Amino acid sequence: MKVDILTVEIGSTTTVVSAFRIGDRPALVVQGEHYTTVKEGDVTLGIDRAIRSIENKIGENLTWDKMMASSSAAGGLKMTVHGLVYSMTVKAAKEAALGAGAVIAMATAGKISDETIEEVKKISPKLILISGGVDNGESETALYNSELFAKSDINVPFLYAGNSAVASKVEKIFKENGKDITITENVYPRVDLLNVGPVRKIIQDLFSKHIIHGPGMSKLEGQVYGRIMPTPGAVMKAVEILQKEMGDSLAIDIGGATTDVDSVTEGSPDIQKILVSPEPFAKRTVEGDLGVFINAPNVVKNFEWIKEKFEDHESLLKEITPYPSNERMEEFVSNLALACATESVLRHAGYRRYLYGPTGRIEIAEGKDLTAIVNIFGTGGVLSRSKWNFTILNEVRNLRSRHPMNLLPPAEAKIYFDSNYIFAPCGLISQIDPESAKKLLLEDVKLAG
Repeated sequence: MKVDILTVEIGSTTTVVSAFRIGDRPALVVQGEHYTTVKEGDVTLGIDRAIRSIENKIGENLTWDKMMASSSAAGGLKMTVHGLVYSMTVKAAKEAALGAGAVIAMATAGKISDETIEEVKKISPKLILISGGVDNGESETALYNSELFAKSDINVPFLYAGNSAVASKVEKIFKENGKDITITENVYPRVDLLNVGPVRKIIQDLFSKHIIHGPGMSKLEGQVYGRIMPTPGAVMKAVEILQKEMGDSLAIDIGGATTDVDSVTEGSPDIQKILVSPEPFAKRTVEGDLGVFINAPNVVKNFEWIKEKFEDHESLLKEITPYPSNERMEEFVSNLALACATESVLRHAGYRRYLYGPTGRIEIAEGKDLTAIVNIFGTGGVLSRSKWNFTILNEVRNLRSRHPMNLLPPAEAKIYFDSNYIFAPCGLISQIDPESAKKLLLEDVKLAG
């Protein structure tokens, strides 16, 4: 069988291979999967086995014109970010990094110290992002931090996305000390403007270089068309397509190790009036402690109601696999997913609060406003394939009734699931055929319930 595109999504626990026809009538032709084989020292083993599972299914060899790939198997691109004011430039840098698929291991505000340098060395990040100051504003902190990092024995790529007025000075500081520095646009050029796009693109490029060094990834480099994307970035592209076609959208992607939440919305006009700082139109958060396989023990430990509901949770945790083996295990995993979904959305969403002063009480809003969301999408193994996906997503839709001060989606939002598990593949395909990606997504999403 010959197909147009074969997409490979290498996750922390499973590797999914999807074969597509594109053009006038795009379609998912066939799909196969296998455990991700990081522990065997070569992720391509899992890819080959997933392809073999497809060939066993169709009874013939599978060939393709183009192979495209995304990965989160390397655990994300570990970064540290260092800015001026935590609520402004540090926050903006974190938004850019998370939206590109990175994992933030440290974030600091203000001038760093020798102790900070030592902490960064222990973390051993793959990239360090320095920001700070609006354009033509405060510059001393960015220059001071650049000087300290440049003279340290930390040898990783540095990225500067701060006050553009001193960008050339920052570049000179690093180059004089023999360090790799990339200069890009300020993530916070004005107090009312976030500019995360340019930083995200550079981080994604660095992510691609990083995951090539994962076990066996170099074998893929010559086989895939284009670059290997971070899976979270590919999923975000899919959600952006759906937002344009269906309205403001929220997507929850539950994996074995993490739970990612993507929102694409400006929020409601009423909240915009009282928002104290800008938020990106497209926002991603990743919860590194919430997952249904690798992080399952952590979820059980932190959610008492799961222990109460499953008195046999200790034995269930010993037997858990990415593919539930019986009804009891599937119910257990679905409850883990419920905890991951609701907690991750609560962390993603902003909130309203009151301030009191000489003129009396005023209301302000902080963080991402989800009150204008009209669609909630579920993706990932559980939310795409479990019979409990409606129950889980419906709980997300009803969170607002229990948390009235949080900027959560309304109860009337429609809930859908990624029926064919192709959000990330469609994000990949959108790079070469946006129209086919759009048609595939609109056919794929199904109303839950």
